[in-house]
Amino acid sequence: MTDTYEVVVVGGGAAGLSAALVLGRARRRTLVVDAGEPRNAPSAHMQGFLSRDGMPPAEFLAVGRAEIARYGVELVRDRAVAATGDHADGFAVSLASGRTVRARHLVVATGLKDELPPVPGVAERFGRDVLHCPYCHGWEVRDRAFGVLATTPMSVHQALMVTQWSKDVTLFLHQVEEAELTDDDLRRLAAARVRVVPGEVAGLRVEDDRLTGVRLVDGNVHDREALFVAPRPVPRNDLLTGLGAELKQTPFGSYPVIDERGLTTVPGLWAAGNASGFAEQVVNAASRGYRAGAAINGELLFADLDAAVRV
Repeated sequence: MTDTYEVVVVGGGAAGLSAALVLGRARRRTLVVDAGEPRNAPSAHMQGFLSRDGMPPAEFLAVGRAEIARYGVELVRDRAVAATGDHADGFAVSLASGRTVRARHLVVATGLKDELPPVPGVAERFGRDVLHCPYCHGWEVRDRAFGVLATTPMSVHQALMVTQWSKDVTLFLHQVEEAELTDDDLRRLAAARVRVVPGEVAGLRVEDDRLTGVRLVDGNVHDREALFVAPRPVPRNDLLTGLGAELKQTPFGSYPVIDERGLTTVPGLWAAGNASGFAEQVVNAASRGYRAGAAINGELLFADLDAAVRV
């Protein structure tokens, strides 16, 4: 079965829903394909979104789905497994259910996956007292005893940043050698009074369902109440690469080359949210989706007008 839409949006998070909302309000026949794998699912609340600060992510998405439905936007729980075609003839998106949908424009808002360090206990407590973003969670754990688990020498930056929320910070070098830190790193850590602990981390100490310490392989345990980590971001960009979008290499993975509206190097193919960059928070992702949706409506409008003129 093949259905044709003006726009298909792959990804039902903040970016995808925001693009769909704009397109629905512009009276565009739009489909959202949502695999139901939001990046912030482990978090109990989201912060920093004006008027939605503290809202559970699941509630935010439920409200968004209800809003797009009011404007006739369709949403299906499915996974886009492949895409073919081009702007001239339309894009065809194959879904895991066996359905194929076609669209004049395609928005990829599939986000990314956080790959956590393989330290026992980290994945189980991620989003609770094992955290990654101080802007997302720093206020909630302010003034507690922080640990920062180094994954690369760049973790020094994270350790320095979190001192804005606590003055009791310990950087666990884990598998990073102290010799890998620069003189500037060491001077800044000293100025911020961040303790640096060499040695590999073996796991976490958890008591009464609370993080209470970080255990090293030598058996020493350091009392800590929150642990910041830097997951390795894995962009979900298979659809983009399959359609020939140009990518750029960054320290945080490969992301599409886009213009200020979100258009990739492939006409008619758009990227929004964490599919377009590593650092898009929920509010930024929604903004990216809005911008792409408005731009797509304009593209469709003027393409149709120009076609009418030629006739």
